[in-house]
Amino acid sequence: MNSLILRTTSRAVLPTALIFSIYVLLRGHNEPGGGFIGGLIAAAGLAVHALPRGGDALMSLLRVSPKAIIGTGLSLALISGLPALLMAEPFLTHQWAFPGGIAISTTLIFDTGVYLAVIGSVLTFLSYYLEN
Repeated sequence: MNSLILRTTSRAVLPTALIFSIYVLLRGHNEPGGGFIGGLIAAAGLAVHALPRGGDALMSLLRVSPKAIIGTGLSLALISGLPALLMAEPFLTHQWAFPGGIAISTTLIFDTGVYLAVIGSVLTFLSYYLEN
């Protein structure tokens, strides 16, 4: 697909979608949002960027395989459950830490893993349909 309009507007859509997806990811454990919908928003922005440019442009933008992104996301999601096991609680019982007054939770690690897994999954599916 070689559309001048899509190629031009995707320059604005991609950064906007990525920023909004990170916002949705970060607010997810306090309000509606989270890793899944944030990942879909980011993948949509990347898809709009890749459709008029092809698969090679997508791979040069990502610099890693979408399947590697899936693996990283799944690893983060699994790792987020380990602190609960170390504290003799059920797996994926979320833990909180407050270093320097900043609240950090394993929920954010889990949501980030889901975010990456969704982006990788959508882009893996999309890569089969893009021209190189």
